[in-house]
Amino acid sequence: MAEEVKPTRMGLIETKHKLALASKGHKILAQKRDALVLKFFEIVKKASDLRTELDRQTVLAYSALALAEVIHSDSNLAVIALTTEEPPEINVSVRNIMGVRIPAIEGRYVKKPLAERGYDYADTSARLDYAIDLFSDVLEKAILVAETETALKRLLNEIEKTNRRVNALEYRVQPQLRETGRIIKLHLNRLESEQFYALKVTKRRLNRKAAAEEEARNAAAMANAKPAKAKIIAA
Repeated sequence: MAEEVKPTRMGLIETKHKLALASKGHKILAQKRDALVLKFFEIVKKASDLRTELDRQTVLAYSALALAEVIHSDSNLAVIALTTEEPPEINVSVRNIMGVRIPAIEGRYVKKPLAERGYDYADTSARLDYAIDLFSDVLEKAILVAETETALKRLLNEIEKTNRRVNALEYRVQPQLRETGRIIKLHLNRLESEQFYALKVTKRRLNRKAAAEEEARNAAAMANAKPAKAKIIAA
Protein backbone atom coordinates (compact mmCIF):
# COMPACT_ATOMS: atom_id res chain seq x y z
CA MET A 1 0.00 0.00 0.00
CA ALA A 2 1.30 3.43 -0.90
CA GLU A 3 2.61 5.27 2.10
CA GLU A 4 0.69 8.44 1.29
CA VAL A 5 -2.67 6.62 1.38
CA LYS A 6 -4.08 6.41 4.89
CA PRO A 7 -5.87 3.16 5.83
CA THR A 8 -9.16 4.94 6.51
CA ARG A 9 -12.56 4.96 4.88
CA MET A 10 -11.70 8.29 3.27
CA GLY A 11 -8.49 6.72 1.96
CA LEU A 12 -10.52 3.84 0.54
CA ILE A 13 -12.90 6.26 -1.19
CA GLU A 14 -9.95 8.18 -2.61
CA THR A 15 -8.33 4.97 -3.85
CA LYS A 16 -11.57 3.89 -5.56
CA HIS A 17 -11.79 7.33 -7.20
CA LYS A 18 -8.22 7.05 -8.49
CA LEU A 19 -8.93 3.54 -9.79
CA ALA A 20 -12.00 4.78 -11.66
CA LEU A 21 -9.96 7.58 -13.25
CA ALA A 22 -7.18 5.16 -14.16
CA SER A 23 -9.69 2.78 -15.77
CA LYS A 24 -11.26 5.61 -17.75
CA GLY A 25 -7.85 6.91 -18.83
CA HIS A 26 -6.78 3.40 -19.85
CA LYS A 27 -9.87 3.01 -22.03
CA ILE A 28 -9.40 6.40 -23.73
CA LEU A 29 -5.69 5.84 -24.36
CA ALA A 30 -6.31 2.33 -25.70
CA GLN A 31 -8.88 3.73 -28.14
CA LYS A 32 -6.44 6.47 -29.19
CA ARG A 33 -3.67 3.91 -29.71
CA ASP A 34 -5.91 1.70 -31.86
CA ALA A 35 -7.01 4.68 -33.97
CA LEU A 36 -3.39 5.78 -34.44
CA VAL A 37 -2.41 2.25 -35.50
CA LEU A 38 -5.18 2.22 -38.13
CA LYS A 39 -4.06 5.62 -39.42
CA PHE A 40 -0.44 4.44 -39.42
CA PHE A 41 -1.15 1.42 -41.62
CA GLU A 42 -3.31 3.56 -43.88
CA ILE A 43 -0.36 5.90 -44.50
CA VAL A 44 2.13 2.99 -44.76
CA LYS A 45 0.41 1.76 -47.93
CA LYS A 46 0.47 5.26 -49.39
CA ALA A 47 4.12 5.79 -48.45
CA SER A 48 5.13 2.45 -49.96
CA ASP A 49 3.43 3.27 -53.26
CA LEU A 50 4.97 6.75 -53.32
CA ARG A 51 8.46 5.42 -52.60
CA THR A 52 8.17 2.84 -55.40
CA GLU A 53 6.96 5.49 -57.81
CA LEU A 54 9.74 7.89 -56.75
CA ASP A 55 12.41 5.26 -57.35
CA ARG A 56 10.96 4.49 -60.79
CA GLN A 57 10.73 8.16 -61.80
CA THR A 58 14.27 8.86 -60.53
CA VAL A 59 15.68 6.13 -62.76
CA LEU A 60 13.78 7.53 -65.75
CA ALA A 61 14.90 11.09 -64.99
CA TYR A 62 18.61 10.20 -64.77
CA SER A 63 18.34 8.14 -67.94
CA ALA A 64 16.81 11.12 -69.75
CA LEU A 65 19.50 13.43 -68.33
CA ALA A 66 22.22 11.09 -69.58
CA LEU A 67 20.76 11.32 -73.09
CA ALA A 68 20.52 15.12 -72.81
CA GLU A 69 24.21 15.28 -71.80
CA VAL A 70 25.08 13.64 -75.10
CA ILE A 71 23.63 16.65 -76.90
CA HIS A 72 24.52 19.43 -74.42
CA SER A 73 27.85 20.01 -72.77
CA ASP A 74 28.22 20.19 -69.01
CA SER A 75 28.92 23.94 -69.19
CA ASN A 76 25.82 24.49 -71.32
CA LEU A 77 23.69 22.57 -68.80
CA ALA A 78 25.18 24.62 -65.95
CA VAL A 79 24.32 27.89 -67.71
CA ILE A 80 20.77 26.70 -68.35
CA ALA A 81 20.42 25.73 -64.69
CA LEU A 82 21.53 29.22 -63.59
CA THR A 83 18.91 30.93 -65.76
CA THR A 84 16.05 29.70 -63.57
CA GLU A 85 14.23 32.80 -62.32
CA GLU A 86 12.13 31.23 -59.59
CA PRO A 87 13.80 28.21 -57.99
CA PRO A 88 11.56 25.68 -56.25
CA GLU A 89 10.42 26.60 -52.74
CA ILE A 90 9.28 24.36 -49.90
CA ASN A 91 6.58 25.58 -47.50
CA VAL A 92 6.01 23.58 -44.33
CA SER A 93 2.88 23.91 -42.20
CA VAL A 94 1.45 21.72 -39.47
CA ARG A 95 -1.68 19.62 -39.39
CA ASN A 96 -3.09 17.68 -36.48
CA ILE A 97 -3.94 13.98 -36.49
CA MET A 98 -5.45 12.93 -33.15
CA GLY A 99 -3.16 15.26 -31.23
CA VAL A 100 -0.06 14.41 -33.29
CA ARG A 101 1.55 17.35 -35.08
CA ILE A 102 2.24 16.25 -38.65
CA PRO A 103 4.12 18.45 -41.14
CA ALA A 104 2.27 19.38 -44.31
CA ILE A 105 4.88 20.05 -47.02
CA GLU A 106 3.97 22.04 -50.11
CA GLY A 107 6.24 22.81 -53.04
CA ARG A 108 6.08 26.02 -55.09
CA TYR A 109 7.55 26.59 -58.55
CA VAL A 110 8.36 22.91 -58.73
CA LYS A 111 6.88 22.09 -62.10
CA LYS A 112 6.65 24.95 -64.59
CA PRO A 113 5.43 25.24 -68.16
CA LEU A 114 8.14 25.40 -70.77
CA ALA A 115 7.69 29.15 -71.32
CA GLU A 116 8.20 29.94 -67.62
CA ARG A 117 11.46 28.10 -67.01
CA GLY A 118 13.66 31.12 -67.73
CA TYR A 119 15.91 29.69 -70.42
CA ASP A 120 15.55 30.05 -74.16
CA TYR A 121 13.92 26.80 -75.09
CA ALA A 122 14.75 27.47 -78.74
CA ASP A 123 18.38 26.72 -77.88
CA THR A 124 17.66 23.48 -76.02
CA SER A 125 16.78 20.05 -77.24
CA ALA A 126 13.60 18.15 -76.63
CA ARG A 127 15.71 15.62 -74.71
CA LEU A 128 16.66 18.26 -72.14
CA ASP A 129 13.11 19.56 -71.85
CA TYR A 130 11.92 16.00 -71.25
CA ALA A 131 14.63 15.42 -68.61
CA ILE A 132 13.61 18.63 -66.80
CA ASP A 133 9.96 17.49 -66.85
CA LEU A 134 10.95 14.18 -65.31
CA PHE A 135 13.08 15.79 -62.60
CA SER A 136 10.18 18.13 -61.78
CA ASP A 137 8.03 15.05 -61.31
CA VAL A 138 10.74 13.51 -59.13
CA LEU A 139 10.84 16.62 -56.92
CA GLU A 140 7.05 16.66 -56.55
CA LYS A 141 7.06 12.99 -55.62
CA ALA A 142 9.99 13.49 -53.22
CA ILE A 143 8.01 16.17 -51.39
CA LEU A 144 5.08 13.78 -50.99
CA VAL A 145 7.40 10.99 -49.81
CA ALA A 146 9.02 13.30 -47.27
CA GLU A 147 5.60 14.34 -45.95
CA THR A 148 4.24 10.80 -45.64
CA GLU A 149 7.41 9.26 -44.16
CA THR A 150 7.71 12.08 -41.62
CA ALA A 151 4.07 11.52 -40.70
CA LEU A 152 4.81 7.81 -40.23
CA LYS A 153 7.72 8.55 -37.88
CA ARG A 154 5.63 10.97 -35.82
CA LEU A 155 2.72 8.53 -35.65
CA LEU A 156 5.00 5.64 -34.70
CA ASN A 157 6.55 7.67 -31.88
CA GLU A 158 3.11 8.63 -30.60
CA ILE A 159 1.88 5.01 -30.83
CA GLU A 160 4.88 3.80 -28.80
CA LYS A 161 4.40 6.55 -26.20
CA THR A 162 0.66 5.89 -25.93
CA ASN A 163 1.25 2.14 -25.70
CA ARG A 164 3.69 2.65 -22.82
CA ARG A 165 1.06 4.68 -20.98
CA VAL A 166 -1.62 2.05 -21.64
CA ASN A 167 0.66 -0.71 -20.34
CA ALA A 168 1.63 1.35 -17.29
CA LEU A 169 -2.03 1.90 -16.42
CA GLU A 170 -2.99 -1.72 -17.11
CA TYR A 171 -0.08 -3.56 -15.51
CA ARG A 172 1.20 -1.18 -12.84
CA VAL A 173 -1.14 1.64 -11.79
CA GLN A 174 -4.45 -0.23 -11.69
CA PRO A 175 -3.06 -3.37 -9.97
CA GLN A 176 -1.36 -1.18 -7.35
CA LEU A 177 -4.59 0.73 -6.70
CA ARG A 178 -6.57 -2.52 -6.45
CA GLU A 179 -4.00 -3.92 -4.03
CA THR A 180 -4.11 -0.69 -2.01
CA GLY A 181 -7.91 -0.89 -1.82
CA ARG A 182 -7.73 -4.56 -0.78
CA ILE A 183 -5.26 -3.81 2.02
CA ILE A 184 -7.34 -0.86 3.25
CA LYS A 185 -10.45 -3.07 3.32
CA LEU A 186 -8.58 -5.74 5.28
CA HIS A 187 -7.37 -3.10 7.71
CA LEU A 188 -10.87 -1.65 8.14
CA ASN A 189 -12.39 -5.11 8.58
CA ARG A 190 -9.78 -5.91 11.22
CA LEU A 191 -10.53 -2.66 13.03
CA GLU A 192 -14.24 -3.39 12.85
CA SER A 193 -13.69 -6.89 14.25
CA GLU A 194 -11.52 -5.53 17.05
CA GLN A 195 -14.11 -2.87 17.87
CA PHE A 196 -16.88 -5.48 17.82
CA TYR A 197 -14.87 -7.73 20.14
CA ALA A 198 -14.09 -4.78 22.42
CA LEU A 199 -17.79 -3.94 22.58
CA LYS A 200 -18.66 -7.53 23.46
CA VAL A 201 -16.02 -7.59 26.20
CA THR A 202 -17.23 -4.25 27.57
CA LYS A 203 -20.84 -5.41 27.49
CA ARG A 204 -19.89 -8.62 29.28
CA ARG A 205 -18.07 -6.66 31.98
CA LEU A 206 -20.99 -4.30 32.38
CA ASN A 207 -23.37 -7.23 32.65
CA ARG A 208 -21.18 -8.87 35.30
CA LYS A 209 -20.94 -5.59 37.17
CA ALA A 210 -24.69 -5.07 36.99
CA ALA A 211 -25.26 -8.66 38.20
CA ALA A 212 -22.84 -8.16 41.09
CA GLU A 213 -24.53 -4.92 42.04
CA GLU A 214 -27.92 -6.60 41.85
CA GLU A 215 -26.67 -9.46 43.99
CA ALA A 216 -25.24 -7.02 46.52
CA ARG A 217 -28.54 -5.13 46.69
CA ASN A 218 -30.42 -8.40 47.19
CA ALA A 219 -28.01 -9.47 49.94
CA ALA A 220 -28.38 -6.12 51.69
CA ALA A 221 -32.13 -6.33 51.43
CA MET A 222 -32.11 -9.79 52.95
CA ALA A 223 -29.79 -8.66 55.74
CA ASN A 224 -32.12 -5.81 56.59
CA ALA A 225 -35.12 -8.09 56.50
CA LYS A 226 -33.79 -10.54 59.17
CA PRO A 227 -33.70 -8.07 62.11
CA ALA A 228 -37.19 -6.87 61.26
CA LYS A 229 -38.44 -10.44 61.26
CA ALA A 230 -36.77 -11.10 64.65
CA LYS A 231 -38.46 -8.07 66.15
CA ILE A 232 -41.84 -9.25 64.97
CA ILE A 233 -41.31 -12.70 66.49
CA ALA A 234 -40.12 -11.23 69.78
CA ALA A 235 -43.15 -9.06 69.99
